[in-house]
Amino acid sequence: MSFTDRLVLWLHIGFAIFTIGPVALAISSTPRYIRLRDVAVLRYLSRITVIFTLGSLLVLIVGIVLAQLKHDFSRPWLTVAMTLFVVAIVLLVLVIRDQRRAIKAISPAEMPQASPDGSADDSGAPNGASPAVPGTTGPGTTGPEPAGTSQQAGETVLAAHVASVERGRIAAMGGVVNLIWLVILVLMVWQP
Repeated sequence: MSFTDRLVLWLHIGFAIFTIGPVALAISSTPRYIRLRDVAVLRYLSRITVIFTLGSLLVLIVGIVLAQLKHDFSRPWLTVAMTLFVVAIVLLVLVIRDQRRAIKAISPAEMPQASPDGSADDSGAPNGASPAVPGTTGPGTTGPEPAGTSQQAGETVLAAHVASVERGRIAAMGGVVNLIWLVILVLMVWQP
């Protein structure tokens, strides 16, 4: 093996370690932060996923260059590995889309809701009163339900449902992507 072949091989391995590892960690961590409704961390994980997904394309490009240098394109395991890599990239694009949908669904739920007199606090209750459950009266409530409160509650429930669905999709696709990375690793080491 020539020096150029070794250099390209080390680049291929280096790109694989430093791009696939972080993207696998980011997509595996996303469902937890969707459940915790932490938008700041979700935005960070989404950014990591985008950057390292684009960076992982270097693994494929350098792998193709290495295969050309070694004249290995006729090997079936290499074709299978490249096909699986493309499938993983497509799934990562879907994960990025779902991360953005989850962020969009959770973001409005975090904003404080204004009370009828225009003042609001973090709990959404007017003037420091304890938050009321829509449609109830009693201690801690401010009287009858103001107009639009049931619509806001419905939007919050819908946003929580959308975030829950996206969390499940991201967990499932993230597991498949990580399994694909493992199969590719086995193919690269075993080379049947």
